[in-house]
Amino acid sequence: MSRIAYVNGRYVPHAKAAVHIEDRGYQFADGVYEVCEVMDGVLIDETRHLARLARSLSELRIRPPMPDSALKVVLRETVRRNRVRDGIVYLQVTRGVSRRDHYFPPESVAPSIVVTARSADRAKANKAAEAGVAVITLPENRWPRVDIKSVALLPNVLAKQQAKDAGAKEAWYVDADGYVTEGGSTNAWIVTGEGVIVTRSAESGILRGVTRTTLFDMARDLQMRIEERAFTVEEASAASEAFISAATALVTPVISIDGRPVGDGAPGPVASGLRRRFHEFAERAAP
Repeated sequence: MSRIAYVNGRYVPHAKAAVHIEDRGYQFADGVYEVCEVMDGVLIDETRHLARLARSLSELRIRPPMPDSALKVVLRETVRRNRVRDGIVYLQVTRGVSRRDHYFPPESVAPSIVVTARSADRAKANKAAEAGVAVITLPENRWPRVDIKSVALLPNVLAKQQAKDAGAKEAWYVDADGYVTEGGSTNAWIVTGEGVIVTRSAESGILRGVTRTTLFDMARDLQMRIEERAFTVEEASAASEAFISAATALVTPVISIDGRPVGDGAPGPVASGLRRRFHEFAERAAP
């Protein structure tokens, strides 16, 4: 079947979906996005994704394109029309279409919104997680406001491609003090030899991942020890486990960093267990 996209009030064939050449997302990367997991046809952690969307819009002074109640209808209808059982739904909002000018356009210019959905092979993803992934490290080179989920992702694109060229799945950014911030599209975690789960504080330097937040809920409910603090590449390499998290990756074990094995070079029990039980704790949206 052909895919369907929602573009500014209309459901259109994906192949014919388009925005104006002077959309500010195209001209300035002046917009934000969210990616929400779909499992068994249901959106996962929708409430937190919409809350983060609202925050990103507010930080960039872009008004919401519609109320959340209407947006939820669009998300579900896009998933339904694409017959997605397992996969993702992608949502992007920009400041709208206006003559190219660095200043904000008039208040009369409406935000632009695009929603797409696509299927993913859950069994294939689980098999990849069972094998674990490699990461490389790169110097942090992004703008400081990475807490905003902006569509301005060129540094991330370059980092992800460098990882791919090196035979790795992800690249971890390292700040000027030698501490890991996050991945090109994921949050970064380690597990110490004492079993403490560690990830950088989201107060600065990283995006407050939705999957990350749900993992904090899991750790609390499962009475697992968790710390929000910075860690170095050396500490990560010496850790018993490492993993990445995101709506598109869930919890995926990291088995090597810059070619050096983590732990025994295989997925560990903590990361594997968190992945296996993740959907017991994540919110499942109403149909």
